[in-house]
Amino acid sequence: MLYAIISQDVEDSLEKRRSARPAHLERLQTLQDAGRLVLAGPYPAIDSADPGPAGFTGSLVVAEFDSLDAAQAWADTDPYVAAGVYAQVTVKPFKKVFP
Repeated sequence: MLYAIISQDVEDSLEKRRSARPAHLERLQTLQDAGRLVLAGPYPAIDSADPGPAGFTGSLVVAEFDSLDAAQAWADTDPYVAAGVYAQVTVKPFKKVFP
């Protein structure tokens, strides 16, 4: 089943994001390589694809996991969690309708 992992950043998270980004992307690449990643990306803090020093306010990952518990466990071990980037992470079942 698909799950949405919705994360909210702490204030001024940009430097923490930068330091943990390689490990974070490596985990996402593993999901992609397994054919389980639907989409992933951050929420820019301003209305721009490249927000520069304004940074980001959170992230969204939609991916396939065996269960809600498995999705939660994956989210809990994200390098952004360990680096203190995220203030809150919510994991919910997701039903893709379009496309």
